[in-house]
Amino acid sequence: MFRKLLPLTLLLVFAASALADEADIRRMMEAKLGSKVESVVKSGYLGLYEVYADGNIFYTDEKVSAIMLGAQLIDAKTMKNVTEERMKKLTAIKFNELPLERAVKQVRGDGKRVLVTFEDPNCGYCKRLAKDLLKLDNVTVFTFLYPILSEDSVRKSRQIWCSADRAKAWNDWMIDAKAPPAKEDCDVTAIARNQEFGRKLNISGTPTLFFTDGERVPGAVPLARIEQKLNQLR
Repeated sequence: MFRKLLPLTLLLVFAASALADEADIRRMMEAKLGSKVESVVKSGYLGLYEVYADGNIFYTDEKVSAIMLGAQLIDAKTMKNVTEERMKKLTAIKFNELPLERAVKQVRGDGKRVLVTFEDPNCGYCKRLAKDLLKLDNVTVFTFLYPILSEDSVRKSRQIWCSADRAKAWNDWMIDAKAPPAKEDCDVTAIARNQEFGRKLNISGTPTLFFTDGERVPGAVPLARIEQKLNQLR
């Protein structure tokens, strides 16, 4: 009986030790970063720990004697970008929890493919994306007005939201530089709620795209990559 219990006891001891290590690393990293650490796990490479905080992956050793930010961890056997794969998982969302009623909706063709974007009306990359998205067919695009660049961005977002045809007002501005009607006389609480929601999702730049499998893609994305991803999700 003792021999049967011994391996289990050792396993529990090692597990408790690992948890203690992770708790210590979390505490030390929070002290150094001055912010909350979301997760700490062993990376499986070089004895490094993966620390996720502020929407970033950090790597450190068990004593937090050095911290790496912006490093790309590559598996030498498969040449897979481990950091990139981990970021996809860590930043993924539950798509069905998105408040789509607070987004500008555009449907083209059968609308079966679905894409969500968070965009600022004064974002140059967003304007380029808007032109690209017009080339997509059989898609439904939900655009969350997410003004983070300036007070004018907030004003334009409110004006677009208060327009009789929000999708037209959005495209008129983003594609043709035609300013929306100067009216902010509707319920614009959606804009402030989008800002709050975006901060909760750690969206710090625009555009940011989400696909129905929860994957997040920040920044300007080539149209071919968007098409490929949408087709994969059919």
